[in-house]
This record gives sequence, C-alpha cells and structure tokens, in this order.
Amino acid sequence: MKKFALATALTLGISTVAMAQEKDWSFGDGVTDERWSLRNTDYALCDAGLNQSPIDLGTYNARGDIELSTMFGTASGTMALGKEKVQVDFVDAEGKGMISGGTMFNLVQVHFHTPSEHAIDGKRFPLVAHFVHATDDGRLGVLGVMFEEGTANPGLSDILEAHASGNGTPVTFDIDTMVPDDLDVYRYMGSLTTPPCSEGVNWHVADTPVEASAEQIAALRGALGPTARALQPQGTRLVVAPAD
Repeated sequence: MKKFALATALTLGISTVAMAQEKDWSFGDGVTDERWSLRNTDYALCDAGLNQSPIDLGTYNARGDIELSTMFGTASGTMALGKEKVQVDFVDAEGKGMISGGTMFNLVQVHFHTPSEHAIDGKRFPLVAHFVHATDDGRLGVLGVMFEEGTANPGLSDILEAHASGNGTPVTFDIDTMVPDDLDVYRYMGSLTTPPCSEGVNWHVADTPVEASAEQIAALRGALGPTARALQPQGTRLVVAPAD
C-alpha cells in the first residue's frame, strides 16, 4: 500500500508544497480556452498537449464492448473542500475500484463538476462525478458518471450532508447508488482536466446518466460554480463508444 500511496500522490501532483500554495488557476466559462499556461509555466501541457480532456464523446471513431467491472459498495472518506472543489478522499477503500482491460485501478477519490465536462453530441449534463483511481504503479483511471434531473440520489444526499459540516468531515455512502446499473462506457486516453493537465489518463465515461434531484444539483452548483473545462480537440485519438 505504501508504493500505491506514493505513486498516487506523485501522479496527482500532490505535495506538501503544492498543498500549502494558494490555488493559482480557475475555471472559465467552459467554452473559451482557459490558457492556464499563461498563469503558470508549470501548466504548459494544458495548452500544448495533444491528448487533453475533456472531449465531445459524440465524435467517437469506433464501437466496442469495453471490459470494465467495478467493485464499489459502501465506502468511507473525508470531505476535501476548497475553491471550485467538492471532493471525497477515500480512507476505507481497500479492495474497491475498477478493473479495465484486466488492470486493477484502486479507488482514490471522487469529485464533482457543474456542468459535466465531457459532452455527448454537444450536450453537457448539469452535473458529473469523477471517480479517480490509480494502479499500484501510479497510472490513473477515471470513471465519469453524469447526472440528470430526477429523483434524489442517496449517495449525493450523504455527501451534501457532510459538505454542510465543512472540510474534513467524515462521510460514508453507497457508491453504487451513483453508478448506472448497466455500466457501458466510452473509452479513450486523455488527461487531467485541471492543472497540471497530466496526460496518460485512462478515461471511462458512462453513456447512461443517473438521477439527482433539482435541489441536489443546485446545491452542488452553488458550492462549485461553473467548473467545466473547455472541450479539447480529439485529434487522432481512438475514442471507443459502447457497442450497439
């Protein structure tokens, strides 16, 4: 576990120095390029990278059955809150995660964006959860699940209750309530959607949204504000959509 923890911290760009610094970037309107490299040269890849995220998944160039299985259930974590940030860092997630292409990705954290960052045929959903994972050697894998307005989501209810109590509040919730029962995904290689925009991220985005109430969506929008990065060029990348 020590090797996994160290690799995860290094890959996510987390260090005692970085955590001590005030956030020096912010999201824009979700349409105009953010040009984060002009704020900090450490973010050069955000503007120069050729495999950036998010993208419009409607421009896929292949279809296929992606081998993906999840082991989630109930997990515990702590709230990590900040400017444009609502996140749960898992502290009791051993054995939880996803297997993609035969590789185990260990569950690290979940955070939210309003609206969704990825689009499907130009449509962005009002909310998305990004379940961030890492292999023991530090490779990142993300499962994105979009939300549409409907009935209240039990997992989000637990998270929002903990959010109201502030940063560092413990929270336990059933992750499976936040993932479609029939999980079919778009699959491609991309990047972190926030600085330093590191590439090599294994993206999986569910093609079916789950429901959240209007009040839950509004509460997260109020806490986050507009937090979707502008769509990035697909370039020559392979984007696989679920098989018909």
